[in-house]
Amino acid sequence: MAFERRNNTGLIEKKLRNWFSDAQRVVLAGIGNPIRKDDFVGVKIIRHLKNRSSTSVYAIECETIPESFIDSIEKFKPTHILVIDAALLNLKPGSARLLNLIEMAKLPAISTHTLPLKIFCEYLKKTTGAKIALLAIQPGDTNFGEGLTAELEKTAKKLANLLLKILP
Repeated sequence: MAFERRNNTGLIEKKLRNWFSDAQRVVLAGIGNPIRKDDFVGVKIIRHLKNRSSTSVYAIECETIPESFIDSIEKFKPTHILVIDAALLNLKPGSARLLNLIEMAKLPAISTHTLPLKIFCEYLKKTTGAKIALLAIQPGDTNFGEGLTAELEKTAKKLANLLLKILP
């Protein structure tokens, strides 16, 4: 698996543990287009987490319209918001990185979302005061079609299990 061998699972786990260290109420926002293969990885991770996390975690399948969930996110009053999405990182497919708002702004502007993630995240930062980060995953294939590639399916399961170990 890419983030295990090439990106060091220990490093991803360490960064996520550190980022969640003071978390009390967490929003996980899975983003992706269901008809663009690996672009759907963020939603797939959320589906692996459904009904397996605590009541202090609000997991949302945002697909391509995360702005539709702003009200429910604000009402949850999160201390942390983790957006999970495919991103062009110029890495091997399945590689993952945890990015803050500044790093997020440096990503290529290619997007399948209605509202750019940077604007969505900056707005939520302002209205909720929560810590916000992007768990970005390098896709292998974002052509039209359904279902993740085998590599991204493995990554989705591994990251979901890692999040379950870390989340409050």
